[in-house]
Amino acid sequence: MIDETKSTEQSNRYSRQERYAPLGKEGQKRLNNSRVVIVGAGALGTGIAETLVRSGIGHVTIADRDYVEWSNLQRQQLYIEQDAVQRMPKAMAAEKRLSDINSSVVIEGKVMDVRADELEDLIQNADLIMDATDNFDTRLLINDMSQKYRIPWIYGGCVGSYGITYTFLPGETPCLNCLLGEVPLGGDTCDTSGIIPQAVQMVTANQTAEAMKLLSGNEHALRHKLLSFDVWRNEYISINVDGAKKADCPSCGEAATYPYLSAANLEKTDVLCGRDTVQIRPSRPMKLDLHGTSERLRRLDEGPVEVNPFLVSFTTGAHRMVIFQDGRVLVHGTKDTAEARTLVHRYFG
Repeated sequence: MIDETKSTEQSNRYSRQERYAPLGKEGQKRLNNSRVVIVGAGALGTGIAETLVRSGIGHVTIADRDYVEWSNLQRQQLYIEQDAVQRMPKAMAAEKRLSDINSSVVIEGKVMDVRADELEDLIQNADLIMDATDNFDTRLLINDMSQKYRIPWIYGGCVGSYGITYTFLPGETPCLNCLLGEVPLGGDTCDTSGIIPQAVQMVTANQTAEAMKLLSGNEHALRHKLLSFDVWRNEYISINVDGAKKADCPSCGEAATYPYLSAANLEKTDVLCGRDTVQIRPSRPMKLDLHGTSERLRRLDEGPVEVNPFLVSFTTGAHRMVIFQDGRVLVHGTKDTAEARTLVHRYFG
């Protein structure tokens, strides 16, 4: 009897969405059968993921290269203090929390730096890509992959009290490469200008509303305009960018070459935006023995060593290095890529 009652209650999970006429039971069924890839598990990524998982999107993959820090807790809604204490990779902390929210959704957390090869694997059978990144290199990669495989993606960005979002439909709308230089996509970062959580929530609300329209078969309800707003200054602007579409665009034009797919593969060193941190990627895929790595570092007796199932953190002098199982190293305390490479070679070979 208890199991029957529980089953009945669970069947009502999406009843309020199903009562919304534009969705209905058929729209909800489409959501349940959809697959979404979210690139980034920061402020936008966690907000997007929670909304989509609560809404019953059937399969959600969330990929991120970073781990939880104390400064994230102000706006990255899936994480708790213990995640920051343990330096849990964001993708894994998000997967755990999302699974607790809705066990009927298939959730995959991927601890990785998303580049061309990784993204190509991630988007197999995906219906939609959600942008939750903090840099345009990755967005341009998403854009080219979207155009190549004809998978829609939804751009989002925010800083301070400002937010912006646009839904890219391959073959129909201009692509991100078309818009570069045509519209103000911003240059500030959260680290230089700060951010308030309401700006994040406004962007994710608009991104996920567009996602649900698209995935439920309500394409006619899509905004088809670039939206920008400032919640502090009470500004709200909707811009028609259809005229920005270029027939000779290398990403979406008649003779597209997808330039950012090859360029992204060559990138091995990145200065993380506003983080005083350099990321170094290995030249080939690997799987490190984290326990063995931590023991070797402890024998050096140079500084604190912490380890969890996903990474090793090592402090030496003014620098803290975090090495992941895939061989990526984050070198904190410098923006000098040469200095970062020297430290990595010294301690990790």
